[in-house]
Amino acid sequence: MRMRKKKHGEERLTRCSEYLYNHEGAPLTSPSEAVFGEDRPVYLEIGAGKGGFAVGMTAQHPDVAYFAMEKVTDCVVLAAERAKDAGTDKLRFIIDTADNLTKIFAKGSVDAIFLNFSDPWSKKGYAKRRLTHARYLAVYMELLKDGGILRFKTDNVGLFDFSLEQLAEVGLPLNKITRDLHASEWNEGNVVTEYEAAFSSQGVKINMVEVVKPSGFSLPIPDDLKADRITYFTKTGN
Repeated sequence: MRMRKKKHGEERLTRCSEYLYNHEGAPLTSPSEAVFGEDRPVYLEIGAGKGGFAVGMTAQHPDVAYFAMEKVTDCVVLAAERAKDAGTDKLRFIIDTADNLTKIFAKGSVDAIFLNFSDPWSKKGYAKRRLTHARYLAVYMELLKDGGILRFKTDNVGLFDFSLEQLAEVGLPLNKITRDLHASEWNEGNVVTEYEAAFSSQGVKINMVEVVKPSGFSLPIPDDLKADRITYFTKTGN
């Protein structure tokens, strides 16, 4: 469902500009030091929505530098306002798409990546747009440090099955997997997203899979996802 355009969105976003990060220049080899001025573990969320998970994660992990990417500006308006209201520190929102990740973050610069309730792109021929497609897994493995974590949550069984197939195809072993997260041993410490709360209240089970990047593991990155390609996505922010 398309989000309704936020009234006075531009002005509201400007008032929260301290929570925005608009990257320029070479990919960040040390994102925490470059943006926050100190060395911290770097967590990256792709598809941040209204920011509930990002704010919850920074509250639960105050020692990390958290970057939350979201392509819908109106979502970022709400997310940045939520972060400001919470007084959250060490959190920045990036208005951009996963296609531009290698332009922002350098190889081995991220400790953990989170994908939550990503668009299933269910129409025929759209599989390559899914954020758990092998082409994006190659990017995540490039960005993650050895031993870094990739965690994916979804209510969509079809997307979850597809994701497991993609992980197997590229040779990534599963560290954790459940088709009912809230009833599993891994629910402790689980930060619930807005979608997750809504689905769970309706009795929908949440699927979760986590992989740990093996030492030295790498995959070839598609040419259109490399840092030196041309992109036409327009970003907004500071």
